[in-house]
Amino acid sequence: MEVYRFGFDAMGGSGEVVIALEKKKRAHSIARQALAEVGRIEYKYSRYRPESIVSRINAAAGSDFVDCDAETAALINYADTLYDKSDGLFDITSGVLRHSWDFSKGCLPEPSKLSEQLSLVGWKRVERKESAIRLPVAGMEIDFGGFGKEYAADRAAEIVLSKGVKHGYVNLSGDIRVVGPRPDGEPWIIGIQDPRHKERTIASIPLYTGALTTSGDYERFFEIYGKRYCHILHPKSGYPVTFWRSVTVVAPSAITAGSCTTIAMLKEADGLAFLEHSGFGYLAVDQLGIIYHKNN
Repeated sequence: MEVYRFGFDAMGGSGEVVIALEKKKRAHSIARQALAEVGRIEYKYSRYRPESIVSRINAAAGSDFVDCDAETAALINYADTLYDKSDGLFDITSGVLRHSWDFSKGCLPEPSKLSEQLSLVGWKRVERKESAIRLPVAGMEIDFGGFGKEYAADRAAEIVLSKGVKHGYVNLSGDIRVVGPRPDGEPWIIGIQDPRHKERTIASIPLYTGALTTSGDYERFFEIYGKRYCHILHPKSGYPVTFWRSVTVVAPSAITAGSCTTIAMLKEADGLAFLEHSGFGYLAVDQLGIIYHKNN
């Protein structure tokens, strides 16, 4: 049995489908189907595509309800659950805040513009009627970016599993869903990046099954007078979170692990208590470089 690796680009990053099988041709066919599922999800939910359901919901803000299919309704229900579990911090309407921040230019937002965008944040204001959804104020937006890649990684892995593959994993920009252990029964070893040194790792985590994801302040950021401003924005202040350098979580699915890492980042100092209460394994690095961890 050979281990075959198929790289790809999707959702603004790179990924890899790893499959262990006897024949490369079959592995390639299965990987192609997994990648097609990632592409389907990106096409359906990307805010950058005007034909996506997310774009259509946002375009109708302030006017009509938009009907959603069962898959979309389930993801919206999941977003509602995350809002409640995070005490209102995981808010899929907060993506609108990105319009106030330009991480390519590295400058702070204008207070008036940030205040305007903050007025458009508020999941509890969103109206729902059976399978339809309505954003009540023009300019409001929803964004599945907080769990879209993780959902795609899970769905791709489920495609691989459904084809009888017992060994492999899907890695979508660092969001990893394991199909099964290595062919020899040993775990896959996943390195955790040092959030301050791109070429270094701070830990190696063995995975036989389940998923691993990481959120951090090093993916998109700029610094002014030594202060780091990252892309993870707090929905109440509109400013980037500052307490954690990175948070990694190991959970049964990528969407669960990713939701936990994001909530922990948003909870700042309270994130550690949240991680402990989650019951999942984690590795978190605070702004002093102190590492906190718990095995599953």
